[in-house]
Amino acid sequence: MPERRPFVRLPTDVYPVNYGLCLKPDLIDFTFEGKLEAAVEVTQGTNQIVMNCADIDIITASFAPDGGEEINATGFNYQNEDEKVTLSFPSALQKGSGTLKIDFVGELNDKMKGFYRSKYATPSGEIRHAAVTQFEATDARRAFPCWDEPAIKATFDITLIIPKDRVALSNMNVIDRKPYPEDDSLVEVKFATTPIMSTYLVAFVIGEYDFVESQSSDGVTVRVYTPLGKAEQGKFALEVATKTLPFYKDYFNVPYPLPKIDLIAIADFAAGAMENWGLVTYRETALLIDPRNSCASSRQWVALVVGHELAHQWFGNLVTMEWWTHLWLNEGFASWIEYLCVDHCFPEYDIWTQFVSADYTRALDLDALDNSHPIEVNVGHPSEVDEIFDAISYSKGASVIRMLHNYIGDEDFRKGMNTYLLKFQHKNASTEDLWDCLEQASGKPIAAVMSSWTKQMGFPIIVVDQEQQGDDRALKISQKKFCASGPHNGEECPTWMVPISICTSEDPSCSKMNVLMEHPEINITIPSLSPNKWVKLNPGTVGFYRIQYSSAMLDSFLPGIRDLTLLPVDRLGLQNDLFSLSRAGMISTIEVLKVMEAFVNEPNYTVWSDLSCNLGVLSSLLSHTDFHDDIQEFIIDLFTPIGLKLGWDSKPGEGHLDALLRGLVLGKLGKAGHKATLEEARRRFKEHVEGKQILSADLRSPVYLTVLKHGDSSVLDTMLKLHKQADMQEEKNRIERVLGAISAPELIQRVLNFALSDEVRPQDTVSVIGGVAGSSKQGRKAAWKFVKDNWEELHNRYQGGFLISRLIKLTVDGFAIDKMATEVKSFFESHPAPAAERTVQQCCENILLNAAWLKRDADDIHQYLLQRKVPPV
Repeated sequence: MPERRPFVRLPTDVYPVNYGLCLKPDLIDFTFEGKLEAAVEVTQGTNQIVMNCADIDIITASFAPDGGEEINATGFNYQNEDEKVTLSFPSALQKGSGTLKIDFVGELNDKMKGFYRSKYATPSGEIRHAAVTQFEATDARRAFPCWDEPAIKATFDITLIIPKDRVALSNMNVIDRKPYPEDDSLVEVKFATTPIMSTYLVAFVIGEYDFVESQSSDGVTVRVYTPLGKAEQGKFALEVATKTLPFYKDYFNVPYPLPKIDLIAIADFAAGAMENWGLVTYRETALLIDPRNSCASSRQWVALVVGHELAHQWFGNLVTMEWWTHLWLNEGFASWIEYLCVDHCFPEYDIWTQFVSADYTRALDLDALDNSHPIEVNVGHPSEVDEIFDAISYSKGASVIRMLHNYIGDEDFRKGMNTYLLKFQHKNASTEDLWDCLEQASGKPIAAVMSSWTKQMGFPIIVVDQEQQGDDRALKISQKKFCASGPHNGEECPTWMVPISICTSEDPSCSKMNVLMEHPEINITIPSLSPNKWVKLNPGTVGFYRIQYSSAMLDSFLPGIRDLTLLPVDRLGLQNDLFSLSRAGMISTIEVLKVMEAFVNEPNYTVWSDLSCNLGVLSSLLSHTDFHDDIQEFIIDLFTPIGLKLGWDSKPGEGHLDALLRGLVLGKLGKAGHKATLEEARRRFKEHVEGKQILSADLRSPVYLTVLKHGDSSVLDTMLKLHKQADMQEEKNRIERVLGAISAPELIQRVLNFALSDEVRPQDTVSVIGGVAGSSKQGRKAAWKFVKDNWEELHNRYQGGFLISRLIKLTVDGFAIDKMATEVKSFFESHPAPAAERTVQQCCENILLNAAWLKRDADDIHQYLLQRKVPPV
């Protein structure tokens, strides 16, 4: 790859105070005209102004010092690589205030970034386009020339000139709407001045929408905008948002700073959602809920995403990171507090247990790779910024904040947060600034502890052994870096400052001792603990580390798994640690299979969900062998008792988690080919299609998956018909995600072609291709070939966004032969995707790890699965 020039931030000799921005989009030709009048401050004489600008043509530019003559710019020099423009003036601009005027034109692109077009159908079926924005991280410069860096904050006065039958929204409330003098089919909509804010948080939307409205208890007007005719589907999010705003106001002890907040569903949207101040944009599936057709997991997803984006209104928008290096602070924090918020709104979701499975273990898996990266990364060029929107920034970020919150305690944590928000409101801050505030509030060495978790990549494995000494229990604890490829053997072994808590079987939910481990080894004595009691580290699975117990200690936990005296989150954590150790070759996979069999009485959804995930990984690994059927039998044996207990239909008094568990278990049994489940799924599918008995939303995914996995072309035809008829994006996505389960090679090809058709929204193509790759050995090969054959189109669609990284990961992560790693590596050397460079390295590393795991353990696993079937003599 060609070396880039070193990245340089914008010069500081001219900076904006206020942007007066008027935009006039053309929704037919997909262009827009813009006028910028910016109040700027010249801090030292210069004859040029350097700004960010991309895909925009400047027509005229001028500068007028306050009370002085207007000077026209004589040259516009575009540096396209750096997305900058230099305006040159015939004489030096003097120190002081002035007005910069720029007239320009741009295009409403179809790349889901900058000022772009989003396709929708009116209720009568006519295809139209809305004009919408997505500026984070570095795309405000595609809508207007600006100083597009988070620390260069200013106020904004926005005016939009739009067709009079359309809705126009921006960060602030509308203060004036009047006919446009030059064309009576247009209106001029003017919005109130924003607070001082960063460019990446500016937003505007022009389209056709309905809305539902409410007031939060602290007087903020909340609206949820939906596609026409679907206002009903905004009610759930409206309820969550009106409960959440006062919760955050109370938690931070700082009021929400704007008069209104709008949440809006956008048809074509790359991310899940975007926290633009006062105008939060969402994918339809992250905002819309239909009481009859939405499943429990969708409601939960909407609640989490709403909680996440609203947290940013304080943490990110009011106080903003100084540079993208500190992005993790924004995202990690919001990804942690979204759970706190959902737990407040919906205690019945048991959401903190789900956090461990959804975020914590995911981050541990990625962070064990040699190609991981520290939470804090120095970034410069926009393509490097795109790359850090990953599971380290979000999930590891959230996990270490959860560990920190636990270490400090809620009261001092809130005190420190409040200090931080008040001290830096309307300004920018760095990671250290937050540590200082939390350190003052708690009197604990926060900066020292936390920098070991944010500045170095990876995490420790804590090795524990014990010895009974009279009435006391002596523990020997050591730490070293955990690597996915086995124990760390380098010279320089990093250490962490690890908050360690310890509980015993006397009270599994309460920590008996807390220590801060600062050295490679420590010894701890627990007084008066009789030999028959167990000792466990990390109750609540809060510390960001894995644990390896001596086999005697491990054996002492098994009864606690069977009789459920260990907390659900700790049952999950034990099993997940073991699975991870087996992948790293530190224990045999058979040890894990034996522990998994102890979960036969497990009632908890999240514990099953994590088991199911790990068995899925194992099943995918063993698809490269000739005994794939034996692991399916193991899965069936493990899941049958809970499947029988739950049955197909919900019972009175059941809740959210029962619905999630039933869907999970039936899907697992159906996919593995459990006969009774398959027959019942086919029967119910037939009734559903014939309209005799519509499937409840929670049963659709498992039933669709099961009939497709064991189905022929007529099943695929029926599914595609259901997809075409579906009115809700949630239902379309539900079908798209399972289509890949189909088995016959020619049908797999049909699904892949369908992924790139007009029937699938561009942001969802990725999950269709990923579904094919993840469901079988043939699917994996076909999907990879398809990605290579259609690389031009795919790369052009998603260039420089995180969707390209996701596509690559979903397609190639499951291979398990060394030569595939070489093939993937060389493909991307000749077809570079700069925003996915690190993802490609991580995938190649995963392929090699899979291959090593298979070589090491395949025979033993096969023997174990065979001898399970032999009846005992």
